[in-house]
Amino acid sequence: MDENPAEGTRRVINNRLRVYYGGYWIKVYDPPEDTLATKKKLIGALTRRLFNHVEHGINIPGFRLEAARAAYEAETNEAMRRVKGGMLAGALFNRAADIFTKLVELQALGVDIGQENPLMRQCGACLQKALELGRLVNHISGEEGIDELWGEPFRAFSIPVEDFYESRYIKIAQAMRDIDKIATAMVHAFTCNGIFAGVEPLVHAYAEAAREKCETLRTDPAIFDIWPAFVVAGEQMNGFTPKLPARPIRSQIRNADTGVELMRAGTDLLIYITRARVPMPKSTREFVEKCNAFADRWAEPACPPARVA
Repeated sequence: MDENPAEGTRRVINNRLRVYYGGYWIKVYDPPEDTLATKKKLIGALTRRLFNHVEHGINIPGFRLEAARAAYEAETNEAMRRVKGGMLAGALFNRAADIFTKLVELQALGVDIGQENPLMRQCGACLQKALELGRLVNHISGEEGIDELWGEPFRAFSIPVEDFYESRYIKIAQAMRDIDKIATAMVHAFTCNGIFAGVEPLVHAYAEAAREKCETLRTDPAIFDIWPAFVVAGEQMNGFTPKLPARPIRSQIRNADTGVELMRAGTDLLIYITRARVPMPKSTREFVEKCNAFADRWAEPACPPARVA
């Protein structure tokens, strides 16, 4: 097998068609027919997915768009303006969905709806503005915002469905890259720490389950095995207990508590990335730095830690 395939190369591996991006062979799914009805369904699903992953309170109905816009434009407090900007973004998304719904209904009645239709342009403008404002919105965890989630409905609106599916494979590969960075950092953090002996295979198993979940659509029958495997692997990570001596000293207890807290943070971050199926580069970078700092502080003297870039 070619060790350096070109990006976008497709190949059947273990009876499954896969596409190569960013060092990963990712499951390929047949895109649906490129129609307004398909795009409506796709944009609706992407919008629901977005609201599931961002901070609460921004899912404002489209009919309240002007009220949301007025509140945002009148606000002078920077912190309040950020939140109101997120609410406006939510209203813009829902207005775009409302317009698209009516366009699909008109098309079903035989009305020709072209890209230059004024309502199509208004729909695109709503999605574009929502994308700009989406940078103000945090992930539900309080971590960085996920710009990719805000951009996907606009991308689904703007390009053919087949091209949108292809762009998703690239984002999945980037998410897998972050998953592996996090797992590598966790392994390095705990390898030279005796009280965390035995955690490495749990980390590898969780990362593998995360990658498999990341590439699998909910409509895939395999999800009934893949999702439970991911959940169980996470439970095993969270159930790990540091191996303290019978009478630990204060520093050993602090080592264990700090390490468990780090492990929980890594597990949570893997969940966020895997469920969203997009990268979180800022959060990943900050977590890797925490792992390096933990290794520097708690590694046993005979085993100097290897830092993760």
